[in-house]
Amino acid sequence: MLPQTLTRSVETELEPENLFKLLSEVDNIPKWAPVFADKIERIRDSRYRVIKNDDAFEVGVFTNRAAGTVDYLREMPGGRRGGAYIRVTPRPLGGSSVSMTVPIAANTTAADVAKVLEQELVDLVCLAQS
Repeated sequence: MLPQTLTRSVETELEPENLFKLLSEVDNIPKWAPVFADKIERIRDSRYRVIKNDDAFEVGVFTNRAAGTVDYLREMPGGRRGGAYIRVTPRPLGGSSVSMTVPIAANTTAADVAKVLEQELVDLVCLAQS
């Protein structure tokens, strides 16, 4: 069976709250995930329009501060929802770990998705440090 998702993680000295806040501020997505979005527009409540090149689609953003989760989900083919599932967890001696699980689209490979995802995590941490 071919994998449907890919998960990567990164550890940082940053405290979980700093990363959670950055991830919750949806306008930051193009800064750390430019392959996913050029621009984000708020529609209402937790719904946003993502613009990438000439395409636009809606995502719902679901956060849980206590659990350290931020999920960006959209409607997928077949009536399913999918997207980026992000978890920010504290490390025992300080700092945090961020893990992200994303789908592997039909027109990509796991290796290509891994390369992009790993860069996004690096860019996310760099943005949080600035």
